[in-house]
Amino acid sequence: MSDDNQTAPARKPRVHGLGGVFFKARDPSALSAWYERHLDIGGQGWGGAMFSWQREETGETGYTIWSPFAENTEYFKPSDKPYMLNFRVDDLKATLQALREEGCQVLDRYEESEQGKFGYVVDPEGGLIELWQPNPNDPAVVAE
Repeated sequence: MSDDNQTAPARKPRVHGLGGVFFKARDPSALSAWYERHLDIGGQGWGGAMFSWQREETGETGYTIWSPFAENTEYFKPSDKPYMLNFRVDDLKATLQALREEGCQVLDRYEESEQGKFGYVVDPEGGLIELWQPNPNDPAVVAE
């Protein structure tokens, strides 16, 4: 029997949710106010919105952030794209290591805060991807 007929065992997905959609805007405050007034998105007082959901596999309560940034933000560097995607992961260090081993452009940039751990990779078209391992004690999650 040939090895060609055997399938590799399924790997656990690295990403398990969309953590956030971040984009540049000429006037983030005015844009947020428009979204709040006309689409009921926002109103948390910090200019963005938080959408709560529950992860099927674990029952964990999670959230996805929607937030405009200033048009001249440096946060999305080295990307020149007007957006950044944030994806939730369970094990940031292992995910970043695997991406490095696969030849992906993983940045040396790494951050930890009360919200969790953040690492960064650039996709083949130059888009910045923020990988986020949420802090299980994040006040936004606990408050749900």
